[in-house]
Order: sequence, then structure tokens, then C-alpha cells
Amino acid sequence: MLRYLPLTFKNTLRNPRRTILTIANMAVSLCLLSVMIAMYHALFFSQETPGQALRLVVRHRVSLAQPIPVAYEAKIRALPGVKEVSIWQWFGGTYKDNRDPKNFFARMGVEPKAFMTIRTQMEMPEDQRRAFITDRTGCVVSSDLVDKFHFKVGDRITLLGDIYPVNLELKVVGIFKDPDAIQTLFFNYDYLRDALPLARRNYVSVIAVLANSTEDVPRIAKAADAMFANSAWPTRSESEQQFALSFVSFIGNIKLFLLSICAAVTFTILLVSGNTVAMSVRERIREVGIMKTLGYANNLILSLIIGEAITIALTGGAMGLLLAAAVTDFVGKIGQNFIGQLHGLSLTPLTAIICLAVAAFVGAVSSLVPAWNAARTDILDSLRYSG
Repeated sequence: MLRYLPLTFKNTLRNPRRTILTIANMAVSLCLLSVMIAMYHALFFSQETPGQALRLVVRHRVSLAQPIPVAYEAKIRALPGVKEVSIWQWFGGTYKDNRDPKNFFARMGVEPKAFMTIRTQMEMPEDQRRAFITDRTGCVVSSDLVDKFHFKVGDRITLLGDIYPVNLELKVVGIFKDPDAIQTLFFNYDYLRDALPLARRNYVSVIAVLANSTEDVPRIAKAADAMFANSAWPTRSESEQQFALSFVSFIGNIKLFLLSICAAVTFTILLVSGNTVAMSVRERIREVGIMKTLGYANNLILSLIIGEAITIALTGGAMGLLLAAAVTDFVGKIGQNFIGQLHGLSLTPLTAIICLAVAAFVGAVSSLVPAWNAARTDILDSLRYSG
């Protein structure tokens, strides 16, 4: 069969314009498919870091928009297996101009000492850690925010309240690196709490929990949710990774959205490829008759036509993967401002294999019917065919 490969490659170039356009269509389609699969993998199948494996987030069962009582913190701290607990309060607010999406980043109020114990992978100089604990108006920013806004220790940052009727005047006292916290600013929760009206001081967004071991994590989650199941503020305890996905759910059913795009892309390139192969085979009916006259078997003719389609599809797929490698990097840099899991988005070997397999599948399926019809056409009918 290998001796017929040169003939297969030569047939792909019979109509260079059609072949180039088909490869280009396949490349663009497979690029889009690769990006969608890469995003799906990053959002729903990325591995937890060692720090995330020990952390839980306790929030209101209904929605992140619903607060939970501050009193839950002490009750959760008393559960077996809990090492540390800290309040996390989403502030939101406006930095400079909220009409510019580049100014968006996470702003969280925390309890500094407990917070830095929970963030086991946080890297920050010791003097900056002490300053964050002691300076009530101090805040710490992630290193990627420093690269973006050129913050430095000692800078003043003003956050205008929107969810809360207060403005925060913060001083940068530390710059940290943490693989689990990108595009994030943390400030002292007590500074916010003292500025709030009395009626709003007793509720917080979520409570972060650090377990003693990974074995304790599911037990703590179950115990916490059972403790508050019959209260007016029932909770849902989930991993830090699942909690991050809760923000994605505000967009809608992102999983269904991505899968729908993948299915639509596959179906579209299947139709386009099928039409292209059918046109190519129809133009070569007489040639098929001559090949049969020379002794070419039906199975061989079938294999040659399918092999030609698979070759074109795989070429387009390979080019699409090269294009997708650049696109995923761009999408990751843009998307991480809104969805943290897209930080460092890239094509994995599994994604590349899936996309090449889809390309081969599309090539084979789209050419199967035209190839079968050509292979079973009678010699005399083939030679009489006039196009």
C-alpha cells in the first residue's frame, strides 16, 4: 500500500486552488476547535495545585451574591481537621475608570495573619508580611498586577465603592507571587468593616478554610454544610478550584456553550470537506474507469480517495494547531482578567491529539460516500461519463 503514497500526494495537487482553500478552511476550523477544547480543559479538568488541594471555600448555598454570617467563622474553626480560617470579602469597586476592562481585577478583604497562613504558596518578603498585618490601610498586590499597572511599595490606590457605600484609600505594602491568585489585590477586612454601616458588618461573602491534610478536606466540607443546613443561611463548601468556576457560571452554562461550538465546528467542516471531495471525485470518474481497466481493484481505488482526503484534512489540522498555539496564548492573556483559570492557557498534547483525530475523522467520513460510489461504478459507465 505504501507504494501508492506518491500517487495519493500527487492527486491532492490536481486542483491547487481547491486544495489550498480546503486546507485553509480546515486550518481555521481546527484552530477554533483547538482553542475551545483548550479552554474547556483549562476550566474543568485542570489539576489542583498543592495549595488548592488543602483549601476550601464556604459560601451561601444559593449564590455568591448571598452573604453568610460572620459568626460562621468561629464555628468552622472548631471543626476537626481545620488548621486555619479567614474571612474573604469581595469588595468590587472602581479603580480609575470602570468602563475600561483593563482596570478590572479582584479586590478582596481578608484577615491578614490568617490569610497568609492559608495561602501556603504565597511568596512575599517577611518585612512586607509584617507590614500587611500591622498597617490597617495596607494592601498587597500580585506580581502580575505590578507588571500591568506598575505598582510599587508605597503607592496609594483608591477604590471607589459600588457594592458597598464606602471608598477605600489603600497603601501598597507588599508584592506577592502566588500561582493560585492572579490579578488580585488583598486588603485588611477590618478597614472595610469599620467603614460599613452597622447593619452590614455581620455578613461576609465567603470563608476560606485551610485543612490539616487532603483527607480532612471532604470531612470538613460535609461537616460544615451539615452544621448550617437548617439555618437561614445554608452553605455550600467546595474546593478553591470549584469556587473559582462559580464566577464563570455568571456568564451562563459555559460548558454547554463550549461543547456546542465544538460540535458546530466539526459538523461544518464535515459538510465543507464532503462537498469538496465529492466535486473532486466527480471530475475523475473517467480516470477511475481507466484505473479499473488497468487492473486497480475497487478496494484500492476506495483507499486512494479516502487517503487523499485524510492527507488534506491532516495538513489543515496541523496548520490549525500551529495557529491555535498562538491564539490560545493571546486568549489566555486577555481572558485571565475575567476568568483566572485561563491564566497560562496553552495547547496540551491531549488537545493536539484530539484535534488531529477529528481532522482524520472528518477526512475519512466526508470522503467515504464519494469514494464508495466511485469504486463501485462500472468500467463502461465510468468511461462514458462526460462530467
